[in-house]
Amino acid sequence: MSVAFRRESDEEHLEPKFELPIPAGPNLVTERGAALIRAKVVEWEARIAAAVEAKATEEELKSLKRDLRYWNTRHATMDVQPLAQGDEAAFGTRVRYRLNGKDNEVAIVGDDEADPAAGLVSFSSPIARALIGAGEGDYADFAGKADAIELLGVKPI
Repeated sequence: MSVAFRRESDEEHLEPKFELPIPAGPNLVTERGAALIRAKVVEWEARIAAAVEAKATEEELKSLKRDLRYWNTRHATMDVQPLAQGDEAAFGTRVRYRLNGKDNEVAIVGDDEADPAAGLVSFSSPIARALIGAGEGDYADFAGKADAIELLGVKPI
């Protein structure tokens, strides 16, 4: 029989489920970030146990296990950084700066801890990369503009 006349299963039309993407580069974390990752591992293990107890579908379990694999990988690769020292913007510092006439404040943290709405930016974000290495009173280039950022203050988180 021709392939054109065979019935294809519904599985053939589903989008593939990929692993959750792991951010490129080192997995630098603060003490707070390390605690967050450990809590996520415990949370996803509990969700899987509850799903097994509730006789969840195989697809639901696959999804939960995918999330657990992500957090287990992040836990295994985390590199807890010591508290920042000095007066330069670095991983683990809170930085006050002026950009386009507006004062802002961010803390530079790990990828999994980042929450821009709460003022937590990843060390790999463009704004953090522009700030790192500059001290109070320094200017930094940003978005293709020279001296776009003025650093107003730096302190450890």
